Amino acid sequence: MKPEVMLQINWPKSILYWTILGAVAISAAIFIFSQSIYANAVIESEQAQSDSIKISLSDPAFSGEKHAPIKVKGLYLTAYSAGNPAKMNEIINLINSTELNSIVIDLKDYSGNILYKSDLPFVKKIGAEDVRIKDLPGLITNLKKHHIYVIARLSTFQDPLLAEKMNAWALKTKTGALWRDKKGLAWVDPSEKQVWSYIVSVAKEAAQLGFDEINFDYIRFPTDGNLDQIVYKNDLKKYQVIGDFFKYVSKEMSGVPVYLSADLFGLTTERGGEDDMSIGQRLSDAVQYFDYVMPMVYPSHYPIGYMGYKNPADHPYEVVYHAMSKGEAQAQGKKAKLRAWIQAFNIGAMYDGTKIRAEIKAADDAGADGWVLWNASNRYSADGILKK
Repeated sequence: MKPEVMLQINWPKSILYWTILGAVAISAAIFIFSQSIYANAVIESEQAQSDSIKISLSDPAFSGEKHAPIKVKGLYLTAYSAGNPAKMNEIINLINSTELNSIVIDLKDYSGNILYKSDLPFVKKIGAEDVRIKDLPGLITNLKKHHIYVIARLSTFQDPLLAEKMNAWALKTKTGALWRDKKGLAWVDPSEKQVWSYIVSVAKEAAQLGFDEINFDYIRFPTDGNLDQIVYKNDLKKYQVIGDFFKYVSKEMSGVPVYLSADLFGLTTERGGEDDMSIGQRLSDAVQYFDYVMPMVYPSHYPIGYMGYKNPADHPYEVVYHAMSKGEAQAQGKKAKLRAWIQAFNIGAMYDGTKIRAEIKAADDAGADGWVLWNASNRYSADGILKK
């Protein structure tokens, strides 16, 4: 009787043991299988996303040649102005009657919006398209009929739209939230390679559309807001990150028949060594990889006491000449030529034709290869510009 008793006692336990063991095994198998499916889905998703960002260099539009080099004498336009036929007639008439020969047009501004009809799938995916220039190809064709050199301006790392849509690519705070500057704008992480790919793809599309040059702005880290709260993904110095981006752009755009230019803070012309002004910008890096580097030497943007002046804006020739001369010294023997962004707006002083002409003369005397007028409202006249 004793063995029978033992059998009756152990049998139910044995069933329970094997039932539990079987359940664990099945669960493990399901988990492993699901992880495999998830991993494959992530890979496929990332690949699809990567594919949607990129644009192929095999497109026939890249078979043309670069525009012959010119000394740019230009002005800046927003996409709103560029998309306004009456405003464009006004600007074309101004250019045709003066020494002006070039236009810089916003294609991707500080908001992150793409301001023309784009064929990039990723632009549509994130809802970045905000068409302010209804017929961009037609506009470019018309400008070229008037022998106007056309430059596309792209805001790079100040891109709140991309940061909001692709949180993993954005600068974050110590709490994991999106970091924002003092205006409440989110920024993408300048070290994020997917952001680099996106920017280059927009640049390539601009080249396909017929632009002669691609201008990169906001190629830096933020300057304001609670900077101490930003958590960076690596320990690289800021100038290493921005320098690597310069190198990437140069390499990726090497087969595209356009010139490349970069906007830098004016004070970069006077800094050297590892001094990147805490934003990652060094003139010594930029001149290695771009065709043109464009310091923003607006006299009103220099601090009180600069060069001993109480109000630098009152001294346009002296400020621009000093800044550009310092830059030219750093650019000697390098790939890039320097071209000045100059002030055509009333901050610090009234910028009439006399002051604008003084800036132009200063840039020329310093050896700059051209200049571009900046007025955010796009209010321009022939004052200070030589007539034809």
